[in-house]
Amino acid sequence: MNFYIIIPAHNEQSSIGLTINSLANQTLLPKKVVVVNDNSTDKTKNIVEDYAKKHKWLHIVNSISSNKHLPGSKIINAFYKGYNILDDNYDVICKFDADLIFPDNYLETISNHFKADKNLGMAAGFCYIEKNNTWILENLTNKDHIRGALKAYTKACFLEIGKLKPSMGWDTVDELLAKYYNWNILTDESLHVKHLKPTGISYNKASKYLQGEAMYKMRYGLTITLISALKLAYKKRSFSLFKDYMSGYFKAKRKNIEYLVSKKEGQFIRNLRWKGIRGKFL
Repeated sequence: MNFYIIIPAHNEQSSIGLTINSLANQTLLPKKVVVVNDNSTDKTKNIVEDYAKKHKWLHIVNSISSNKHLPGSKIINAFYKGYNILDDNYDVICKFDADLIFPDNYLETISNHFKADKNLGMAAGFCYIEKNNTWILENLTNKDHIRGALKAYTKACFLEIGKLKPSMGWDTVDELLAKYYNWNILTDESLHVKHLKPTGISYNKASKYLQGEAMYKMRYGLTITLISALKLAYKKRSFSLFKDYMSGYFKAKRKNIEYLVSKKEGQFIRNLRWKGIRGKFL
């Protein structure tokens, strides 16, 4: 299978070389990898250019954008700058972070999963972070959700869900829409991917409101938003985040912000969420 990989990168000089090396060591090499150097002020550009001289499948796109870190929109806008230079001769399109170290069999294993299930639309491994000199499962990881750091989509699924939404919550709405269109989603817990920078480490106060805004834009409704915000804040061990999420939700509602999904898709999403909630308690 032909894997095309896009890696948005902003000031990733400490990790981008490790990520590229891990892709260069794959038992199934990617056909094309595009690193989008998104307004970096460190040596990211020089490092990627040096690697591109060694690997014909590696390319770089230099982009100028805001230094403001806004989860979702910034990284997906960078993704599209890489996507727009690619042809459509891919079987699988991936959005990877620039701070990951993949096991050597990662792409081959993902490829085998897609080949085994023609209805499989998305697949990934599990993220591990280093704590006290030990690699442990990142606490936001679970078998029912593919992390935004390492998304892989078949072409048909990617196109049917309308590609990626430039908004906080893009890495949830893509899965919900995949399920709406009857695609399967798979996480392989045997694939341990080292995540060098824990998710959200650089988020500022303003960006945290966007999580609640995303719940509004996915048409969760108030009750599901309350439950989801509590769950996420508990996972991150911060009640103040719950208040931020709910503030973001109500701000979005007051401003009547445009939804990410249609009414029909929203109804499907709410039913799916309620089914999951009931499954946890019954």
